[in-house]
Amino acid sequence: MNRFDRDTAVTRESDGRYRARMDTGWWVVHGPNGGYVAAVLLRGMTEAVGDPARAPRSLNIHYLRPPAEGEAFVDTTVERVGRSLTTVSARLVQGDRLLAIALGAFSKPRSGVELQHAPRLEVPSPEGLPIAEPRIPLSSRYEYRYAPGLEPSQTGDQALVAGWIRPAEPRPLDPLLLAAYTDAFPPPLYRTAREPGEFGPLPTVDLNIHFRAHRADATTLPADFCLGVFRSRMVHEGFVEEDGEIWSREGVLLAQSRQLAVLTGV
Repeated sequence: MNRFDRDTAVTRESDGRYRARMDTGWWVVHGPNGGYVAAVLLRGMTEAVGDPARAPRSLNIHYLRPPAEGEAFVDTTVERVGRSLTTVSARLVQGDRLLAIALGAFSKPRSGVELQHAPRLEVPSPEGLPIAEPRIPLSSRYEYRYAPGLEPSQTGDQALVAGWIRPAEPRPLDPLLLAAYTDAFPPPLYRTAREPGEFGPLPTVDLNIHFRAHRADATTLPADFCLGVFRSRMVHEGFVEEDGEIWSREGVLLAQSRQLAVLTGV
């Protein structure tokens, strides 16, 4: 089994409850990466929906405290099943510790107007770019190739990071991997630091993901790259927002995200 699938796997324990395991291979500074946690939660919620025709459209997660390594449980509740849309809530717990709360919307495709006005950032193709060296356990789980001048390790006037990403072990693109991608890049705010370590870790308060297209739309192959573009525009009273976009090679917008993070270095 692919490591991503093994480390995000859930098994049914009872009605609405799924057993998971937090693996340190996805750790950042003081715990697991928020995108990894999102994928675990989303897998449990998808199992609870139990309808492949109803794909995830929206996922909102509030992170209360970092999980520890080892066993965890995803407790789900199907809040409502409508004619085309299902709403599910989930709670990630270890013992008596509540770690995260999630709310998701799953829906069948709906016909109507098709529109995409968002332009994709123009960057060189990944084949001509160097592979970034892993710095933390999480970055060993992916292959990164950053756009020239937009590397997270370089300072700049804009809090903007962009680059290509794919799993270290190839697997087909799906909503689980898209969810993980939305928090897999280093914070763009780091590019504006006046000195190394100025901002410290940036724990996520909440992460909102909108799934806009899936593999059938993007014709993305298991070993192919997606382009991640992440921006921060405002820091105020110790909090910073981050807006993200995940694109296919063909220019299809696959997912949009927004998260709020805490500055721990101020």
